[in-house]
Amino acid sequence: MAAPALRTFSADEVAQHNKKGDVWIIIDSNVYDISRFANLHPGGSGVLLTANIAGKDATDAFFALHRHEVLLRPQYARLRIGTIAGEEPVLKTLAAGLSQVPYAEPSWLARGYFTAYYNDSHRRFQQAMRQFAVDVIKPDAIKCEDNGKRLSQDVLEKLCEMNIPAMRLGPGKHLKGLTLMGGVITPEEFDYFHELIIHFELCRFGTRGYSDGLLSGNVIGLSPVLNYASPELYARIVPDVFAGKKFICLAISEAFAGSDVAGLQTTAVRDGDEWVITGTKKWITNGAFADYFTVGCRSDGGYVVVVVPRSDAVSTKAIKTAYSSTAGTAYVTFDDVRVPVANTLGKVGQGMQVILSNFNHERWMINCMSLSAQRVVVEECLKWVNQREVFGKKLSAQAVVRAKLANMIARVEAGQNWLESVTYQMNHMSYSEQSDKLAGQIALLKQFITSTGRATAEDATQIFGGRGITAGGMGKLIENYHRTSPYDAILGGAEDVLGDLGVRQAIRKIPKGARL
Repeated sequence: MAAPALRTFSADEVAQHNKKGDVWIIIDSNVYDISRFANLHPGGSGVLLTANIAGKDATDAFFALHRHEVLLRPQYARLRIGTIAGEEPVLKTLAAGLSQVPYAEPSWLARGYFTAYYNDSHRRFQQAMRQFAVDVIKPDAIKCEDNGKRLSQDVLEKLCEMNIPAMRLGPGKHLKGLTLMGGVITPEEFDYFHELIIHFELCRFGTRGYSDGLLSGNVIGLSPVLNYASPELYARIVPDVFAGKKFICLAISEAFAGSDVAGLQTTAVRDGDEWVITGTKKWITNGAFADYFTVGCRSDGGYVVVVVPRSDAVSTKAIKTAYSSTAGTAYVTFDDVRVPVANTLGKVGQGMQVILSNFNHERWMINCMSLSAQRVVVEECLKWVNQREVFGKKLSAQAVVRAKLANMIARVEAGQNWLESVTYQMNHMSYSEQSDKLAGQIALLKQFITSTGRATAEDATQIFGGRGITAGGMGKLIENYHRTSPYDAILGGAEDVLGDLGVRQAIRKIPKGARL
């Protein structure tokens, strides 16, 4: 059935519909007939029948209480019956375009700004990723963040069709022969700035649990396979993971050993051509649905990392945490699991090297994800202070609020510049050089970005007030970020531990003859 044609009205015509059972309002030059909806309004019909709402231009009142997206929902969009003659909407739906709010985008995407790091391939790639994220990822992210279920099969297939899981592991031979984002760029063009763009675009929706559920386990669990697996093991695992047929996760943390990786107690005992693995792992991202586990163990020959397929001897139990269970966070038990020695990554006794070198890319990824979410919070706050009125003035008129915004902007811009500097170095270093030269800097960068993120979460909550602690409505993105930003501070290594790591590495590199 076709929707009825929209009519044109004058403000005087709308004003005649101002009583119970016959209520029209104007929102941004559009006319809505809310007569039947009034009794269904969550705040009660009385709110809509007040003298400054019924039959009036309710634009300011509406946007003081609702997000623009509310008007786009089908159940509310159908209440629109026409427009006001001679008026045009002021608010534009940007869809997948770039925001024009200052500091809402990194400077390289801001109109009139320049960059030393990004080129035309990055711009093409960003546009394609933004469109894909808005059209494909965002609806699923919002749904799964709420219901706690794993990302949908349809989204998984589209991710793999674009080869996004492969690209999230950085540039390298694993991309050879693949068509990236439908051919927007070639594998030869792809670098760490393209990967940075992926992480930024996937984490803009205030759905932190889903961001991890979007196969972050693959990113951190498959990387050691790419770098240390035998050709046979590589061929058996990597293609299926890239195709979305199998999932893998990294299983290092234990109840006994979190940031203290050397304290892990899971054991691998050699029995002929097999390892017998016994122990438990905790807080394992994507562990609830993983098919393979990249497991750190102790052995008689020292630390070892082994890929363990899911079997009857492997059990997983979901862990309830502060963010959505869509992340698949799990407690994993290995009960005398027999695994071929051929599943070993690297050499026996060098497992700690495998684990620690893998942390660099994981922590860099967390930096990207955290900074992307932090920038969205800055944009939300800038929009809010420009539309919210308190004490007869816009919230932006309050000096204390502007001071908070100044700090928020400084944090996110400082983090962005440091992150891009590190990413540039990654583009020009081998995997081993990154481990030697960047491990400490990436650790310090993560400490900085996650600590400033939590400071921004506190400031944003103060700016939004009660809305900032409400899981829905105007402050829903602020509430989610305030609740989940501590994850960035813990996952991949706690802030204090990483700060100490960065300083210790710096001290080790001080020349022996250096003196004041």
